[in-house]
Amino acid sequence: MALKKYKPTTPGQRFKIISAFDDITTSKPEKSLLSGKKSTGGRNNKGKMTIRNVGGGHKQKYRIIDFKRDKEGIPGIVKTIEYDPNRTARIALINYVDGEKRYIVAPHGLEVGQKIMSGKEATPEVGNTMYLSEIPFGTVIHNIELRPGQGAKMSRSAGSYAQLMTREGKFAIIKLPSGETRMILQTCKATIGMVSNIDHNLEKSGKAGRSRWKGRRPRVRGVAMNPVDHPMGGGEGRASGGHPRSRKGLPAKGFRTRSKKKASNKYIVEKRKK
Repeated sequence: MALKKYKPTTPGQRFKIISAFDDITTSKPEKSLLSGKKSTGGRNNKGKMTIRNVGGGHKQKYRIIDFKRDKEGIPGIVKTIEYDPNRTARIALINYVDGEKRYIVAPHGLEVGQKIMSGKEATPEVGNTMYLSEIPFGTVIHNIELRPGQGAKMSRSAGSYAQLMTREGKFAIIKLPSGETRMILQTCKATIGMVSNIDHNLEKSGKAGRSRWKGRRPRVRGVAMNPVDHPMGGGEGRASGGHPRSRKGLPAKGFRTRSKKKASNKYIVEKRKK
C-alpha cells in the first residue's frame, strides 16, 4: 500500500498525503451487490437536527459485504480489489464456482486470481475463513465473530488484526488490537491475515474540503463557546476550559465509561491498555 505525497503547488496540496490506490484493480463496482444509501444530514424524521457536524458530502452507494462467510466448502476466486467509500479497508469481489458473487473485506496481501475457502476444509492461508478451533496458535486474524453465525464484528478496519493466543475448554483466547485479551467461543469464525490498506493511519487530507466531501461539517471547540453552550466555555481571554469533558458534562481523556455490570465482562481476561 503506497502513499502519495504532492508538490506544494497550492496550500491544499502542501500537506496532503493520500493513498496511491495502486492496489485497486477496477473502478466499477458489481451492480448486483450495490444498494441505495440515504444521507440524513444528521436530521430525524421531523427534520430536526439531532446529530451535529453532519451533512453534505458526496453521494454514495452501499456495497453489500459478506461478513458471515457461510459458503463453506465452496472455493472462490478473487476477481477484483476495489475501493469502498463506506470503510477504510479495501474490498474484494469473489466469484464462487457455483456462480454466486460476493464482496469480502480484503486482507493485506490478497491478490486477483487467488483462491479462497471457508469452513473446516480451509487451510490457514490469507483470505481463508476458519473456525477458531482449527486455527493454529499465534496466527494473525481479523473479521472475528463474537457469537457463532453472527458475522464478523471485531478487527474490521484498515490495518487491523488480532492474534490467537491459546485455547481453554470451549473458548479461544484472543489478543485484540486494543491490547485487550478476551475469550471467544471456538465455534466462532475468523479470517486469516490482517486487514488491507495498512497505511491508512498515515494519510493526511491536506484541506478542510476533503472532510466536507465525506459529509463532515465544521466542529466548534468547546473552549471557544460561551458557558451556556458548553461546560468548557467562557472565561477571560484564551482560558483553557478546565477539565476536558463533553457537551453534556461527561469527563473525557481517561474517564471509564464501560459498565461494571456488563454481561461480557466475564469473558475479558485482561483489560485494554489505558
